Amino acid sequence: MIKRYVFSVIAVMSAASVAYGDVISKIDVTGNKRMDAESIRILSGVKRGEDVNTERANQIAKKLKESGYFSKINVNISGSVLKIFVTEAPIINTVTIEGNDDVSTDDLKKEIRLKERAAFDESVIGADVRRMLTVYQRKGFFGTKIEPKKIDLSDNRVNVVYEVTEGHPTYITDISFEGNKKFSDRTLRGAIMSREHAWWRFMTQFDVFDEDRIQYDQQLLHQFYMQNGYVDFTVTKAQGTFTPDRQYYSVVFHVNEGQPYDFGKITIDNPFKDVPDSDLYDVLKVKTGNIYNIETVEETISALRGAVADHGYAFINVEPIPKKNDVDKTVDLTFKIEKTNRIYLNAINILGNVRTFDSVIEQSLPMRAGDPFSLQTIEEGRQNLMHTRFFKSVEMVPTRLPDANLMNLDVKVEEQPTGELSGGLGWSNINGFMVDAGITENNFMGRGQIAQIRASIAQYQRQALVSFTEPYLFGRQLSGGFDVSYTMYKYANRGGFGYDRDSFSVAGRLGWKLTDHWSQVMRISATFDDNYDLQIGGWRKAQLYTVGTNLRYYNLDTDFEQNTHTGVVSNLGVAYTGFGGTETYFRYSADITGMVKFFDGRWQLRSSLDFGYLQPIGDDYISRVYRYFLGGESLRGFDVAGVGSRNWYNRNYSLGGLWKLNGSTQLNFPIFIPDEYQVKGFVFADYGMLGEPPTEEKYYAGVPNLIDHDLRTSVGVGIFWNTPMGPMNFSWGWPLKLNEYDQEQRFLLSFETQF
Repeated sequence: MIKRYVFSVIAVMSAASVAYGDVISKIDVTGNKRMDAESIRILSGVKRGEDVNTERANQIAKKLKESGYFSKINVNISGSVLKIFVTEAPIINTVTIEGNDDVSTDDLKKEIRLKERAAFDESVIGADVRRMLTVYQRKGFFGTKIEPKKIDLSDNRVNVVYEVTEGHPTYITDISFEGNKKFSDRTLRGAIMSREHAWWRFMTQFDVFDEDRIQYDQQLLHQFYMQNGYVDFTVTKAQGTFTPDRQYYSVVFHVNEGQPYDFGKITIDNPFKDVPDSDLYDVLKVKTGNIYNIETVEETISALRGAVADHGYAFINVEPIPKKNDVDKTVDLTFKIEKTNRIYLNAINILGNVRTFDSVIEQSLPMRAGDPFSLQTIEEGRQNLMHTRFFKSVEMVPTRLPDANLMNLDVKVEEQPTGELSGGLGWSNINGFMVDAGITENNFMGRGQIAQIRASIAQYQRQALVSFTEPYLFGRQLSGGFDVSYTMYKYANRGGFGYDRDSFSVAGRLGWKLTDHWSQVMRISATFDDNYDLQIGGWRKAQLYTVGTNLRYYNLDTDFEQNTHTGVVSNLGVAYTGFGGTETYFRYSADITGMVKFFDGRWQLRSSLDFGYLQPIGDDYISRVYRYFLGGESLRGFDVAGVGSRNWYNRNYSLGGLWKLNGSTQLNFPIFIPDEYQVKGFVFADYGMLGEPPTEEKYYAGVPNLIDHDLRTSVGVGIFWNTPMGPMNFSWGWPLKLNEYDQEQRFLLSFETQF
């Protein structure tokens, strides 16, 4: 009985000791080398005078472990003394990644939380590996392995190395669709981003399986069907499965197309009495009877916002309210505009520019303080600033003033380097192989001025150029500048040119905009030449003093993804050369190019016409080097200077002409190579006429030369490739109408690259 009582007392006392613990009068810290004892006491969260039991000691150890500074921790109680023994975690010296080729080291390091000069924590390494593997899986490398290794160094330091074994990407071998009836699998494959694997897709990753891209493909499919009237379209399932050999993925999209709908009745709910309905209906992109297209609905919303904003009403909301009619398969649309008050610009604040003057930025903005607030005008200003290429980003931030119909506009810019040190390689049938280099500063001294020094050396031409342009002369919408150039033409043995020319030129110019699409340039120049002509058999000096003007019309709508255009570009010029120089004549020039893109911007029809005329003053003679020539790129299928009047003695020698008329019609179209490679095929028809030379050239040594101004025509095919290094153009031309002394050239190649 007594023993039982004693054991009960001991058990109760032990339980009480665990429950209440001991009052700590001292905290001993041992094992630390880098971190001082007081810092460890603070990290532990325990203070002298606290009750600490076994459970509390375990919590202290856990808290210290979670700090990441220690690899081992032992916490125990000896009487009223709390003893903390630590082994400090090693300090990380370096973190490196080895074995990665298809994913950059920078991209992988973004996923690593283990940092240099921090304490080594093994728990972080596993999470780092999982995140890096996710990066690889998004690129289709599902077989990638990453093994972390710790290399011990002196002074309790370590190096951490992530050794990567990439394996090979998991390609998509097949993309198919289930449930599609209206559109073929081939058409739908063209609407999505993912592609089936092929050897020639080595420059993209679109044929590698990526779950995120498959999700985006579903959005693209929905957008495609909504652009073609299928308002009920859904993707019921998108599934990617391994092929039996687990080397490739097969992707299947299960779709429900529904029925196509047309646009029904289109109405606009306009709450603004001073905004004419006609102004709003004029900008509608949708039309009753057309196939329903969500893209044109969004374009209409944007157009309506701009039209209303031009009347001074900002921050409006345009909500399209559809009403689907299942019987006649139409969708009625009401564009409801929410009313706001007219708002004006109070102030324009320019922020973020360190180098570029405020005045340069203001000159690119089409609005001023006090103007009606217009989202369209603000976006135009943002585009103008981006087109200067002075800024990496431009952000237009409007802020409404409280209790007022006024708006402040913050123009936030992030500047970027505007100097360019560039070089290039090229080749053309006219000048042969070319190397050039140059330095350009597009924002000289922060004033928006353009300064350039450039030089090129080609097989048949050499050139050096110094140029300067002030885009806002005297603070007005005037551009002024000068050009100084030296050019050597080695054309004596080049095709039918038959001359060499050393030319030094100094020119000044002044330009201004007439309208949004029309501009004009005035130019005055002095040129000093040394000319060698085979017919003359010697060198002759020439001085040309010229003043002229040029009108330019430019109106293009560009599809940058397909590199196709719709619109017109035209030039009209006249220049007088004389003022006591060795040559006296008028030169008239005109050209026009029309382009139209179609079939989703993938096709383009381009037609051009070019005219030039030299008018001698009185009986003045115009030297052959200043006349017109045709052939090469200006008339494919013929050699450079390969058509027109010739010398009877040397039929390779072209006499040139006092006028020319040439043009081309070309159809550009996609070929079997995917659009992302920007490879286009084309067919063309060229034509041209070269006028007769001066009367003095109609005879040589008393014998009539071969004089004509007949029409020449040619047709051909070609391939254009906009390579990552620059454009390349291959064409084959066949003359249809030519004279017996014309010089043919069936193949034409030109390319240019910048680096």
